[in-house]
Amino acid sequence: MNPDKKFDLEDRLVCFAADIVFFCKDMPSDMTGQYYGNQLLRSGGSSALNFGEAQGTNSDKDYIDKVSITLKELKESRVNLKILDRVKYGDNSMRSKLLNEVEQLVRIIATIIKNKKQ
Repeated sequence: MNPDKKFDLEDRLVCFAADIVFFCKDMPSDMTGQYYGNQLLRSGGSSALNFGEAQGTNSDKDYIDKVSITLKELKESRVNLKILDRVKYGDNSMRSKLLNEVEQLVRIIATIIKNKKQ
């Protein structure tokens, strides 16, 4: 794996987390917006943070464990965004952009885990 690719992926995860902040900031502040917004902020941010932690691991097992948490958090974010999409909550174009990006990130991280296990 090209070491520069890690940083590109880390940047994408950071941008994803930041875009979620902007998306949630503009959601209605009613009960639904607060509940799903808080969940999405946690899972989206956590995916970037756990990937950052994975960069400092000392073994393949530790790396796979941390990156697996990243994948879990991305999948949680994806389900949350699908729910918000179903009820048409938040900015439509930003929600679509986030759904597209989370799908790509899930595929990339899943592939990294699969390749690292081989």
